[in-house]
Parts: sequence; C-alpha cells; structure tokens
Amino acid sequence: MKKKQVLVACGAGIATSTVVNNAIEEICRANGIQCDLVQIKITEVGSYLDTADLLISTTIVQKEYPFPVINGRAFLTGIGLDDVKKQILEELKK
Repeated sequence: MKKKQVLVACGAGIATSTVVNNAIEEICRANGIQCDLVQIKITEVGSYLDTADLLISTTIVQKEYPFPVINGRAFLTGIGLDDVKKQILEELKK
C-alpha cells in the first residue's frame, strides 16, 4: 500500500493542528498504517493538491478539494470522536 499524505490543518498551523496531528500519529501507530503527516495552515492546502490523500481540518473548509476532507474538531471537543476516528481509518486503509 502506498504511503498516504495526510494534511492536518487549522487556522494558524500551530495549536489545534498539533493536537490533531498527535492523535492521528497514534491512530496510525495503533493500526500499523504508515502515513506522511503534514501540519499546515488551512490557507496552504492548495500547495498540496497534487500530493495529498486526505485533509483533516479543525477549521471551516470553504473549498472543494480532489481528496476527502474530514472535520477534526472532535479531537478538541470529544464529541463524535469515535466516528471521526473510524472515518479517518477508512480513508487511510483505501
């Protein structure tokens, strides 16, 4: 299986994306999935259109992208977290 590139984005690319990035690392480790995590500002997503496989964002995504976009706010609130983790795993296993 090809190593997936996962974008983890928030408004500034620093605070909330770090929380989500660490959680995604743990999910991948626990499930034996290798992926390349890239922590970015939401405004930088356009630079990865040709390489990214998945975007997980803690901020509102207002554009359409050629890869799936998953709302990652559940990692901050805990609300619906199991569903979001399941969604991410499904995408990474494709």
